[in-house]
Amino acid sequence: MFEARVLEKLKKNENNFISGEKLSEDLGVSRTSVWKYINALKDAGYNIESVSKKGYRLIYSQDLLNEFEIGYNLKTNILGKHIHYMETVDSTNIYARNMAIDGALEGTVVIADAQITGRGRLGRSWSSAAKKGIWMSVVLRPGISPEEVQIITIGASVAVVKAIFTVTGIRAGIKWPNDIILEGKKLCGILTEMNSEIERVNFLILGIGINVNHNPEDFPEDIRSIATSLKIFSENNFNNNVKLFTRSDIIKELLFELENLYIKINKGDLKEIIDEWKEYSVTLGKHVKVLYRSAEYSGIAEDIKEDGRLIVNCEDGIVREIFSGEVSVRGVLGYS
Repeated sequence: MFEARVLEKLKKNENNFISGEKLSEDLGVSRTSVWKYINALKDAGYNIESVSKKGYRLIYSQDLLNEFEIGYNLKTNILGKHIHYMETVDSTNIYARNMAIDGALEGTVVIADAQITGRGRLGRSWSSAAKKGIWMSVVLRPGISPEEVQIITIGASVAVVKAIFTVTGIRAGIKWPNDIILEGKKLCGILTEMNSEIERVNFLILGIGINVNHNPEDFPEDIRSIATSLKIFSENNFNNNVKLFTRSDIIKELLFELENLYIKINKGDLKEIIDEWKEYSVTLGKHVKVLYRSAEYSGIAEDIKEDGRLIVNCEDGIVREIFSGEVSVRGVLGYS
């Protein structure tokens, strides 16, 4: 509690020293207590300069994740008001699901520095290198029916692309329905899991994994050719000495964009979301292969409906509406 208050004071005095006496007066604690809180922050990874007769100054040199960093200057009203951070977890989706079952409030966010058993769509595993990416899940309780859930995933993909561009200036694309890609390689995956009854959704767990500060060797060898990160992209396209991106900045902007889109979804204002998805799509107009159970169809991805279904004009003359939970669309990019 007091460590967070000390950290907030240091942040508000960016690049300037603040004396131990001033901190003591503002917080109503002893100088010895201030010294203990400063040391606790240093132990947590913060680079704090201490100079006799000047006081303390926070030096921004690390990419740290914790509840304070994510919540500091967060611009949302719902998403992220309850944040649970862990260094390591089996899966943020599993942890968030258990919290939701126990009654966690809508907008609760679970974030970890590392996942042991991260998961992707269709039962695939997800590589979650420690302290390299954003591994997070959000508890949502939308007022929609189960068959409308895909629009949440569609909206989340738009929110990710917009947040990344705002913070980093990097423009990514969306491969239907929800893979975020750069230069034909996967940057981010989104996994939406639902707890529902026949006519209503009890809750959703929206899982988002973004590769941020990975180097090529941080990926398992079998996916290095199809995975990328913001850092890798920046080094390949801008210069060879890119600083680490601050994950908490991306998370805060992502929660802001996601909340705006989520409000529109709950109001039924879907056209703007679909139009934005189309703007970022790398699937529409491309030749795709649709794999469904033992059947395979080829054709042109022509459009997307307001419920998120992909419209494919297949080579056998049939126009099919594809739902993401039923199929895998392949052959659009350099990965399956």
